[in-house]
Amino acid sequence: MRVRTDFWVGALCRRVQAAGAFVAIARKGADEAGAVFIGVDRRNGVHDLYGPAPQSFFEEGAQADRMFVRYLEDATADKLAERMASEIRFDPDLWLVDIEDNEGRPFVEIRRIEG
Repeated sequence: MRVRTDFWVGALCRRVQAAGAFVAIARKGADEAGAVFIGVDRRNGVHDLYGPAPQSFFEEGAQADRMFVRYLEDATADKLAERMASEIRFDPDLWLVDIEDNEGRPFVEIRRIEG
């Protein structure tokens, strides 16, 4: 059973704060099942964007509640905003969590896209 998105985002925020980074919920989506996107500002003008991994990444019977892939790497704030505007048009119920961290940590499990 998947954890409600509002609970999951709350836990993510606590994990980020405990590590000494700054976190803010930039966009609140559907409480029960909204998709989560994570924007990471490395505080040097560079941004990364992480979003939900494709369903094909989840193995049958997998225990992971949520997995993420990197959508943008080393992007500008404008490029990140442009991509998020497109995602919001597609899914208006999504969440956007903004993290400011000098190390560029997203604080979630990242899957790499092969190929």
